[in-house]
Amino acid sequence: MSINESVILKLEKLAKLKLNEQEQTILMKDINDILHMVEKLNELDTSDVAPLVYVHSDQSPLREDMPSDMLSQKEALSNAPESRNGFFSVKKFLDI
Repeated sequence: MSINESVILKLEKLAKLKLNEQEQTILMKDINDILHMVEKLNELDTSDVAPLVYVHSDQSPLREDMPSDMLSQKEALSNAPESRNGFFSVKKFLDI
């Protein structure tokens, strides 16, 4: 498969871009290079390769969920710009 000027013009229209001739030429070359690389990958025999599900076979180490020292309500609210009745106070931002 090869990308030509008409495909670039269609992509330009779909992406709502305005490219000059030099940018169109560079884009056409870059896309053709990418397609050439993918075609090279298609030449590989992958019939004996299992599909990749995860990049790493390692699982994230889990830790036991243990309660620990927490901030008091006063400490938690100490850096808040505003608080009211022991809660964070924020301005209304949804108009329903």
